[in-house]
Amino acid sequence: MNEILATGLPVSMTLGLSAMLIAVAIGITAGVIGGLRPGSALDALTQLLSIAGISLPSFVIGSALLMLFAVKLGLFPVGGWGGLQYVLLPAFTLSLPFAAYIARLIRFGMIEEMSADHIRTARAKGLPEWRVVAKHAMANVMIPVITVIGIILSVLISGSVVIESVFSIPGIGSLLGNAILRRDYTMIQGGLLFVAAALMLLNILVDILYAWFDPRVRYDAGK
Repeated sequence: MNEILATGLPVSMTLGLSAMLIAVAIGITAGVIGGLRPGSALDALTQLLSIAGISLPSFVIGSALLMLFAVKLGLFPVGGWGGLQYVLLPAFTLSLPFAAYIARLIRFGMIEEMSADHIRTARAKGLPEWRVVAKHAMANVMIPVITVIGIILSVLISGSVVIESVFSIPGIGSLLGNAILRRDYTMIQGGLLFVAAALMLLNILVDILYAWFDPRVRYDAGK
């Protein structure tokens, strides 16, 4: 069992980290655009895409992308695992619902933050708008997002049964799915223990990142 999990772990980690990077990039970009221009056409577009990303099942999005980009256009392989071309399509598919959720969090946080007193003070000092957003607004907006990112990352690294099955990826998710179908309880228990361990480790990492983004939670261990 340990050998099987060790074989699937690097695959799921590569897929999960790639999906997390894509989700954070898309989510932050869409959320900032919508939060800085609420009510605009761009905001409406990002809201529509966020709703679609959250609502549509992953196997529907994955199957559609697979048919379009792999079968019809031939830009990506149909399935399996190998180089970068095998990672991009499933990672993008896996990232969409999480990107949509991050975008909504960023948007709501940005709308609230841009009307705060310290933002008005920063603007009154003559700071450029990009610095006001990047330094004074995003630092506070990212605090609740970090918690969500930690939970999402644990889910992604532990593997997605649906996505790995659609794209025939030999990761933790597909191993757990096959174990459930075969009623291999030893493999199921081992996989669930791995997921629990990943969740605990990433929660510790989230607590450490809190102190970096929000100095108010830092404390002196000597006091």
